[in-house]
Amino acid sequence: MVQVAIVDDEALVRAALRSILESSGDIRVVADCDGHQALAAVSAARPDLVLLDAVMPGPDDGLSVLRALRALQDPPAVAMLTAFDTSAHLRAAMAAGASGFLLKDTAVGTLIDAVRILAAGGTVFTPTVGRAVVDGYLGEGPADAAPESVPGARDAAIATLTDRERAVLRLLAAGEPNAAIADELRISVGTVKDHVRSVLRKLGAPNRVAAAVVAHQAGLARLPERP
Repeated sequence: MVQVAIVDDEALVRAALRSILESSGDIRVVADCDGHQALAAVSAARPDLVLLDAVMPGPDDGLSVLRALRALQDPPAVAMLTAFDTSAHLRAAMAAGASGFLLKDTAVGTLIDAVRILAAGGTVFTPTVGRAVVDGYLGEGPADAAPESVPGARDAAIATLTDRERAVLRLLAAGEPNAAIADELRISVGTVKDHVRSVLRKLGAPNRVAAAVVAHQAGLARLPERP
């Protein structure tokens, strides 16, 4: 069973998401709460994935909760739920370690599939959100842009990747989890993890999502289509 925690300041939203996800038969919601309770609830329930409202009132807003969750000793994957696609806000969430971005009006089947991919270690952008994130990085770069976001440094870093690491990066940028990458390349999941760690180190990327954006910048992956 995929175990999920839902963090949203609206109880009705949490109840609706719980109903949708648990209708799948293989997803169980192990916690749902607002931002103030998030850290304690997630620490106790230890879910595979947290669906986190990107915009919540008060000090326990989406970014603050995301940073606190990612600072846990064994942090879960975190996907941001958003009603809009403001690129600056989403770039900040990505830099803080978010694994994906989903619009709140995502179709039921798409949402369930996305949760499975995210829980398995993949990355997911709904098309509009993905385009906003990638456009933001291509056009402006994050406020704390790392050397790999500068074209010359980025290309030099990519040139250090082996052929196998490039293949892993392309599949990673497509949102594939480790198990799917392993099947595609006919290698073990452990070997995929080793390659991913090496790719992140060579690119200076803090997480898989940042590496995916570098791949998009370098033309190694297709941009999400405009709706």
